[in-house]
Amino acid sequence: MSKVIILGSGAAPGVPSLAYGFGDCDPKEEKNIRLRSGTYMEISGVKLLIDTSPDLRMQLILSNIRDVDAVFYTHAHADHLHGIDDLREINRITGRAIELFASPENLSVIRTRFPYLIVEKGEDVDPVYRAALHPNAFEYEKSFYFRELKVTPIKLQGHNVECSGYIFNDGEVVHISDFRDIPESAFEFIKRRPEVLIMPLTTPEGTRFHAGLTTLLEYAERIKAKKTIITHMAVECDYAAVKAQCPAGVEPAYDGYEAEWADAGAQAEGF
Repeated sequence: MSKVIILGSGAAPGVPSLAYGFGDCDPKEEKNIRLRSGTYMEISGVKLLIDTSPDLRMQLILSNIRDVDAVFYTHAHADHLHGIDDLREINRITGRAIELFASPENLSVIRTRFPYLIVEKGEDVDPVYRAALHPNAFEYEKSFYFRELKVTPIKLQGHNVECSGYIFNDGEVVHISDFRDIPESAFEFIKRRPEVLIMPLTTPEGTRFHAGLTTLLEYAERIKAKKTIITHMAVECDYAAVKAQCPAGVEPAYDGYEAEWADAGAQAEGF
């Protein structure tokens, strides 16, 4: 079986936030308590993370995750990156390196902020005493394989820093991070009906740098995934209120949300 776990369903401040508490969210609803954004997947035999939030340590403990083969970064904002140091614990458990994938621009930022975590392939390092993250830069819309997993990175539009989306196995899973628009060229790489589509909703109405719920639902209708998961929600996004506006097949996530499906592999099927 393949699966997705939403490790954190919150935007940068989390919910409750220090400044605004629960905001518009019902504090009695446990699904409104949100750590910062992060996703774990098991797909095509690969165990991967998308981003490493500042809450990563607790997220891995709560979901009992003790092995990670690779981490794919969407962008270099602190709420998506600054838990990277916690990957050292995974190195200690497994005794091996973790592959790190990012665009050249984002990889450059990671190298600058966290040089002590980056180890070039072939360098002799004991991961018990030092982190071992192998850097890999990709080209947008150039598919590549990590083991048996096919990965197509896409460059999202409208955020205030460069942000990457990922299409796995020709669309088996589509992961979209902070954005206002998906480039038209990206749809050419979704060659099957996705099992899971993951998209971020910071606020229901959207912001200058984030799409709102109307835009997300339009993309959900176009992509027609079997399950669309909305995550990355700030204090303006009450769980019940967002869910009430979602059609069948679309739902807001919460911390620890899981979805499973039968293994599909990288062979595309038309839809």
